[in-house]
Amino acid sequence: MTKLSDWFRETRPQYLALPVVLVFLGSAVAATEGPFYLWRAIVALIGLLSVHISVNVLNDYSDYRSGIDFDTIPTPFSGGSGLLVAGIIEPAAARTFGLIFFGIGIVIGAVFVWVTNWWLLPLLLAGAVSVLFYTDYMARLTLGEIFAGLGLGLLPVMGAAFVHSGAYSSSAVAAGIPAGILTFNLLLINEFPDVEPDRKGGRRNLLLVFGVERGGKLYTLLLVIMYIWILVAVALGLMPVPCLLGLLTLPVALKPMKWAWRHVHENEEMLPVLGANVITNLATGSLLGIGFILSMFL
Repeated sequence: MTKLSDWFRETRPQYLALPVVLVFLGSAVAATEGPFYLWRAIVALIGLLSVHISVNVLNDYSDYRSGIDFDTIPTPFSGGSGLLVAGIIEPAAARTFGLIFFGIGIVIGAVFVWVTNWWLLPLLLAGAVSVLFYTDYMARLTLGEIFAGLGLGLLPVMGAAFVHSGAYSSSAVAAGIPAGILTFNLLLINEFPDVEPDRKGGRRNLLLVFGVERGGKLYTLLLVIMYIWILVAVALGLMPVPCLLGLLTLPVALKPMKWAWRHVHENEEMLPVLGANVITNLATGSLLGIGFILSMFL
């Protein structure tokens, strides 16, 4: 019988800090613009966590079926849970588990449409498409990184702000752009350890289409653009001046940027690089959120 702890491991909890940061950032934008409701922020977080768990589990199920996870060597930052391959969790049960969490996210989304307005619906539909079709379709059509950046980057920040005001905010879009780039890059760099298994499993991600050297340079260029965007958004008044705190992660980001630009074939450096990339992602979003909150007192 599958233990509760195994189901918890199947959610891949090490990846679930990202939804917390995204909802925090969107909620911080809402708090600076008003109104702000704490209960809506909490429920939005539950919804996004549910959706992210659904993505993780359905991805595990799909990679088991395609055979990718039989060839993948998991790292703390990439690869599947290994629970389906080891026979600890039945594939059909994992699929049901993932769909249950998807259903929870749908119900919460419907509640927010009811308490706000129908303008939230297109965002929710885009997120639902990203969840259900990411692994089996988007990742095979060279769209995986884009939909990851949207579904677990830009759109959640916009949505976390929308549920308070019932309107889309230019500040939320401005704050969501770095989040989208960071999630795009999070997926992109995590694909490096799995290039060959992904190729055998029929995926067509950016690394397989353009090669690891060009993929690495794209990663670095996008991070440069992300930091420039923070400066531009503050200069244009789309984000408050304290959001310049987001630039403080640049020294951490330099490690993966240098590796991706010149040393993508040096596998011994890969794990520290992946770790620095995760820190860059989570810390930048958190600092941007803190910047919005500080702007209310400065």
